[in-house]
Amino acid sequence: MDALRDRDPAHIGAYTLLARLGAGGMGQVYLARSPGGRLVAIKVIRDEITDHPEALARFRREAETVRAVRSAYTANLIDASLQAPPYWLATEYVSGPTLSGAVGTHGPLPADSARRLFAALAEALASVHAHGVTHRDLKPQNVILSPQGPLLIDFGIARGAADTALTQTGLTPGTPGYTAPEVLTGHQVGAAADVFALGATLAYATTGRPPFGTGPTHAVSYRVVHEDVDVSGVEPGLAALIQECVAKDPGARPGPDAVIARCAVSSALAEDPFYGRLAADAVAVPRDLRAAVAAGLVPAGHGAPAAPAYRPTVGPGYVPTYVPTAVPAPRPRRSRRTPWLVAVSVAAVVVAGSVVALRMQDGESEGGGGGASASGSGAAWKPPAYIVGDRPNRDIWNSADGTCAQVGAVSAPEELQYSAVDADDPTAAEVRERARIRVRFKYAEMKKEQPEPYYVSVGVKPPRDNSPTTGVPYEGTTYVRAGYTSRPVDIYTHRKDGGYIELTYPDDFQEHSGTGKVYRPVPLAADPGDWTVVFYHVTGPAPTDHESIGCHGFQVGSS
Repeated sequence: MDALRDRDPAHIGAYTLLARLGAGGMGQVYLARSPGGRLVAIKVIRDEITDHPEALARFRREAETVRAVRSAYTANLIDASLQAPPYWLATEYVSGPTLSGAVGTHGPLPADSARRLFAALAEALASVHAHGVTHRDLKPQNVILSPQGPLLIDFGIARGAADTALTQTGLTPGTPGYTAPEVLTGHQVGAAADVFALGATLAYATTGRPPFGTGPTHAVSYRVVHEDVDVSGVEPGLAALIQECVAKDPGARPGPDAVIARCAVSSALAEDPFYGRLAADAVAVPRDLRAAVAAGLVPAGHGAPAAPAYRPTVGPGYVPTYVPTAVPAPRPRRSRRTPWLVAVSVAAVVVAGSVVALRMQDGESEGGGGGASASGSGAAWKPPAYIVGDRPNRDIWNSADGTCAQVGAVSAPEELQYSAVDADDPTAAEVRERARIRVRFKYAEMKKEQPEPYYVSVGVKPPRDNSPTTGVPYEGTTYVRAGYTSRPVDIYTHRKDGGYIELTYPDDFQEHSGTGKVYRPVPLAADPGDWTVVFYHVTGPAPTDHESIGCHGFQVGSS
């Protein structure tokens, strides 16, 4: 729990903020008090991601899911504002540590306590599934150990059985190490995937170790699909049940009722002495504003205006009134770019060959672009001035082996050649202030006839999601947007001399939102690690007409 900051509001809706509870990829979570004195946890979606349709739809779906699932194993929805920014939802505040935090502090659970927890979580899943919902992100961080028993939280990617609206975006739901193989390989999400996550969660609870090891996302996911779960040292009977829950074949996994029967518990989890010690670790929280000020969680005088009169927006019989609307066409905007002073470093591969430079200066480009006629159909279209990421991109480059894991990419019509090096010292092991990126089709110069235009935009993605307005990365997140992208250019324009399209990050890149907002690129020094470069084929005149055809990357050092 952290103190409120100057930029935090004093009130959200009718609720008085008392402290910060934490932050995630979607937004900030606050402890707050209702006018009648009830403590609630309020999740507020970050302003800078309200421009992303998928994020807003996910947040609204989370509110609807929490409202629908009324269970002893979930924190109930109290209130929400889903119509206009700021978007937020309030759930009842549950006192208790997360399973992840409890195991980190006290170590693995003994076998008897683990069986009781296993049975309780299986009963929680059965309750959630009875409402026609799959959680899809069960993991130790999303289990609160309350004195009465475990509660499931964070339904941000939960899904109703008939709800498939956001499945088609290419986003793989869940968390590496806890996401079932069929979800990773075929997006087959169902109740059996929750059982897999349950088994992986209990593997962590009984060993204190990640169930499929650590490392890059693609390495952990490979182990999930091809290797065994880590249950070394676990009591054999309990280990066998965990292994059945994480079977590669979803049809071979037991259902929650079978898990409960196999655990054969004879007393409630709340009566277990070891669990009682874990649940007792709940942090003391202030009950009102005066106590929060006295504890140093709210600066004196913070938010002088009183909270507005209480008008509940969600309650029994609530029916959502928002109607999804089409994303408005983005409007090109110029952004004043401030030079960033950076001192960092980056690994690189040098590809020889002549270079034709492309520069983006106030919406103009050299050597690539203009209107084109698709000779096959006779239809003329101009490429967009920029591309917009209307769906998640999970292409990711790994410096450990120099390879790229691509999700949903298509094949380019010819062999792509590309490189990413330090712009000022191409022989350097790490990029410093700027990255130079080159791309071309191999042997394009040998074509005798002019090929049809093939427009390419390059996207550069930092390791972590960040605030577009400040460039500050969010801890524990992964950047899954299209990236900071370049103007589309016809790759064949430079074919006569075999030249490469050359771009420099950050000079030639900007991020464009679906509502027309333009964000300057984050400096390399802001997020050391593996940066990913994605090559997009621009397939039509709309900013969203594009597909991933290639992937590369470079490494930025920490100093």
